[in-house]
Amino acid sequence: MSQPTIGYRIASLVYAVGMVCGAAVAEERPSFILLMGDDHGWDEVAYNGHPHLKTPVLDEMAAQGLRLDRFYSAHPTCSPTRGSVITGRHPNRYGTFAPNWSIRPDEISIAQILGKAGYACGHFGKWHLGPVKAESPTSPGAMGFDQWLSHDNFFELNPTLSRNGGPPEKFQGESSQIIIDETIRFIAKAQEQSQPFFAVVWFGSPHEPYSGLPRDLALYDNLPAAYKERTVRLTSNVTGRPVERPMNEVLRERYAEITAMDRAIGSLRDYLKAARLRKNTLLWYCGDNGIPSSGRMTTPFRGQKGTMYEGGVRVPAVMEWPARIQSPRVSKVNSVTTDTLPTLCELAGLPLPKRPLDGISLKALIDGDMQERPSPIFFWSFNSGRAFPNDARPYIDPKLQEGTTPLVKMMAGKYTRSFRNLHYPEISERDFGGPRSVVGNRYKLVVDAQSGNKTPVELFDLISDPAEKHNLAASHAEIVQQMTGQLHEWQQSVLESLTGADY
Repeated sequence: MSQPTIGYRIASLVYAVGMVCGAAVAEERPSFILLMGDDHGWDEVAYNGHPHLKTPVLDEMAAQGLRLDRFYSAHPTCSPTRGSVITGRHPNRYGTFAPNWSIRPDEISIAQILGKAGYACGHFGKWHLGPVKAESPTSPGAMGFDQWLSHDNFFELNPTLSRNGGPPEKFQGESSQIIIDETIRFIAKAQEQSQPFFAVVWFGSPHEPYSGLPRDLALYDNLPAAYKERTVRLTSNVTGRPVERPMNEVLRERYAEITAMDRAIGSLRDYLKAARLRKNTLLWYCGDNGIPSSGRMTTPFRGQKGTMYEGGVRVPAVMEWPARIQSPRVSKVNSVTTDTLPTLCELAGLPLPKRPLDGISLKALIDGDMQERPSPIFFWSFNSGRAFPNDARPYIDPKLQEGTTPLVKMMAGKYTRSFRNLHYPEISERDFGGPRSVVGNRYKLVVDAQSGNKTPVELFDLISDPAEKHNLAASHAEIVQQMTGQLHEWQQSVLESLTGADY
């Protein structure tokens, strides 16, 4: 084999020096990676005491970084929560009321903000804020991401994904690892170009229907015999339609997905360390809502996905950032997914969008200087069926709202998803209804949590009663009145946003 020429050696040396200098410039600003599990509830990590799950990577992150023990999803379902991460706003402000309701193209995203500041921005995995196809006005690209390998909704083993809005492609392998590998390639490219990076990694796991690799399934072969006695209704991986199955089989697959996701996160951490990027990269993991009925077995909280109780909105969350979080801490300060945009803006030294935000910056919490949240967190499942007539005007051309990436679960007679968003022309007093709550530093007010509830107003002391067993509304009337007033005032602001007044 011939030896490299002197010119080649010089060029290589110049390139290497340039890479080092460029990397130094990029490292002056922190990079950000947001990781999110799909339907991953607070209980489902070993560090929170789960009796069966093996999550060594998330456990290590919790032990070495900042563990957020009172972290909330902005909504008890997925699409709205994801919108809150992107915008820093409650999803009702822009009509993302429930799964398969899209975001609005008028929203200002964190990717748009960071992208204009020179960050490379990539999205990988579940999007669920509209179709991921290139022509969609709410695709990852339209919302500021330079690159994306994404799905309109959730996905399983051997997923079908769209690259940068192109035709769906089939990928062979474990889905969490597939999107992590893509994230690593994106980060490496950003480093070649001396850019700080912002990567959003939204896993398809552990959303049902469940499946797992043999080595992960084997870890959960011996779940308690009592689990066999209970059956649960979920989607069939064979037909895409509902099926009844024993809980032990279902949990074996669900837990296998969580362990595979945990392992994929570990490979990302290993890469960051090897590439000398870990020190100044904020790695932030959380779930998007509470545990669904198909996985709810061991949670200490009341309620599940879709409800206003802690079991519906309290999720696992951990941060790692060695340059800033230099010793392990556990925080019991209330925080929520809407805090993401304000936090990243302050950390990057960028101004906030000039419109109502519902999140706050957690910079002081990261630095250990926040002991209590300065304002409450509001939750609201909007009653869209009551607010919109059948002839309500679409906010986006329905053809642009048709998804392309198939998934196992059939809905409305098809294996793809269509989205919607509607114009809301006028505020009506009847639109203030629907399940809603206010979470303060101690007390939580819950209103109309479930239909037919004989006690529509509930008050809980989350410090002494995190399981929400004891309703204090009757004995704490002044606190109920105060929190009810705060809630109504906030709802008024939200509905004003929903009319489009912020645009």
